[in-house]
Amino acid sequence: MAGYRKLSRTASQRKALLRSQVTALLFHGRIITTESKAKEVRKIAEHLIALGVKEKDNFETVKVTAKVPRKDKDGKRVKEVVDGKKVTVYDEVEKEIKKDLPSRLHARRQMLKVLYPVKAPVEGKKKKTQEVDMVAKIFDEIAPKYVNRNGGYTRIVKIGQRKGDAAMEVVLELV
Repeated sequence: MAGYRKLSRTASQRKALLRSQVTALLFHGRIITTESKAKEVRKIAEHLIALGVKEKDNFETVKVTAKVPRKDKDGKRVKEVVDGKKVTVYDEVEKEIKKDLPSRLHARRQMLKVLYPVKAPVEGKKKKTQEVDMVAKIFDEIAPKYVNRNGGYTRIVKIGQRKGDAAMEVVLELV
């Protein structure tokens, strides 16, 4: 008996399908899919959320100095002439950043093996998109909701049969 469903696909197609559905589930909070796909996606999603819950506070805050280009009122970089060349002017700024401890870094890399990059539209802009850091979303938004919960982070609700092939469709959502 196999430890997983093959979903009538080759290994590479199956992995790509599951990765995309897990990414969509964590980004949107719910997806509509067939029952067998939902059960496979649930395994992977629950594992990623459990990793996030376990490692969410495992970082240290570090102060660093960064060189940031100076900008004028229009948001363009300020340039000045040095030795006959136009050179951008930089200011040094102190920033606080989160530095992952080794176990959180490992968890981050495990998540990145599964999750696809997500581009979301920018508010107010018509054709602009911005890349969303899904790992940060898991650590900062999703994991804190489930701190006091031991598993069971997703729910499968049956919504009936699909018209074309009568496959059982379900809603897979984060609890």
